[in-house]
Amino acid sequence: MTITYYGHSAVKLKGKLGSVVMDPFDSTVGLSLPALSSDIVTVSHDHADHNAVGMVSSTSKRKRPFVINTAGEYEVGGISVFGTRLFHDQNKGEERGTSIAFTVLLDQLRVCHLGDLGHELSAEDIDNIGNVDILFCPVGGVTTIDPMQAIKVIRSLEPSIVIPIHYSTQQQTTGIFATLAPVTEFTKEYGRDVVPVKKFDIDRSGLPEETELVVLEPAVSDRG
Repeated sequence: MTITYYGHSAVKLKGKLGSVVMDPFDSTVGLSLPALSSDIVTVSHDHADHNAVGMVSSTSKRKRPFVINTAGEYEVGGISVFGTRLFHDQNKGEERGTSIAFTVLLDQLRVCHLGDLGHELSAEDIDNIGNVDILFCPVGGVTTIDPMQAIKVIRSLEPSIVIPIHYSTQQQTTGIFATLAPVTEFTKEYGRDVVPVKKFDIDRSGLPEETELVVLEPAVSDRG
């Protein structure tokens, strides 16, 4: 599987059976999402910085991407997707509503994207999400969990690999997205000095025994 990060919460998984784009964003984020194609698009919640499905085009396998934006179990072209309802805030959605964590089973790997998670996970949440090989976890705070809360969430799920998302970058200089914590604040709290990489290739045989932190540079282009 090849994993590519486009900034904010947008990522793409590309495996043998197809591809999945998760939480594509619009221009309000302050970043430019390159042209993307995918078989499946998952949307954690209906906010413009996570639901820009129109930014994702079709592939040779499908006339249009299969969009998943509700919790439940799905299978598309041999790719399994499981959606678990969580909350966008610490008050059971009273402030910002719900957010869905999507777990994708692709290339024998369970990849979980926590969306705009706004709270630490309960025992029930952890049980509903299940085992996680690769975890995309928001770390920027303000509208999601902050670096310290993210560390607690990561420890509760015990993934083999964790990839931070939803943090500010140097390109985001105005608006609410500029107020998020940078990824360096998270890595400092996490206690790891990690050199960012552009893409990440992984298969099941390469999973580490203990949780490994991977920081991805936002990609500037994508060929589908």
